[in-house]
Amino acid sequence: MRYLYLDTTSNYLYTGVVEENKLLCEYKEKFDHDLSTMALQTIINMLESNNLKPTDIDKILLVNGPGSFTGCRIGVTIAKVFAWTLNKPISLISSLEAMALTDDEYDYHVPVLDARRDYVFGGIYDKENNSIMKDQHVKRFVLETAISNMSDNYIFITNDSLELNGKVKAYDPDILKIVLKYKDRENVNPHSIDANYLKLTEAEENLNDKKC
Repeated sequence: MRYLYLDTTSNYLYTGVVEENKLLCEYKEKFDHDLSTMALQTIINMLESNNLKPTDIDKILLVNGPGSFTGCRIGVTIAKVFAWTLNKPISLISSLEAMALTDDEYDYHVPVLDARRDYVFGGIYDKENNSIMKDQHVKRFVLETAISNMSDNYIFITNDSLELNGKVKAYDPDILKIVLKYKDRENVNPHSIDANYLKLTEAEENLNDKKC
């Protein structure tokens, strides 16, 4: 089995191919505003440089959020096209549970993404990557308070510039580890896949404010 891993939920492209227990290739790069124009061609180039074609992929593992609204949509669109046109199974992974797998040292892993206005996307995971506090859109201090009340042996994982009350580790995905952890996750219908935003868009929030 060959697995294609795809994560565009931030301004980074994280992608790779795993066959059985081996990482065949990977690509990690920060694209910022060029992500929408570069992601698909970069994936194709990665496959071609390793003598692979899209049809050689047996299953797609998509990280569908939370994260950047635009980034989430990019990955979802690419993965849905691959899965539907090539008739390949697809499974979904939360960006936060993928991030939580970065560390093996601490008892609790707290992946965090900046959601602006002092909010974050965050969750709390134990060493086995079980969710202790579900992924959510939450005030930063609420997440910090929750983990500090739980334990002092924890690590925040993020690539964002956030002032966090505790030790912080930069996120550099171990694609092989993530794929091996979630490769057998239940498949989903490509047509039903959507980005996991965890919050309303700014336009939706503004509309709700006007209704109040």
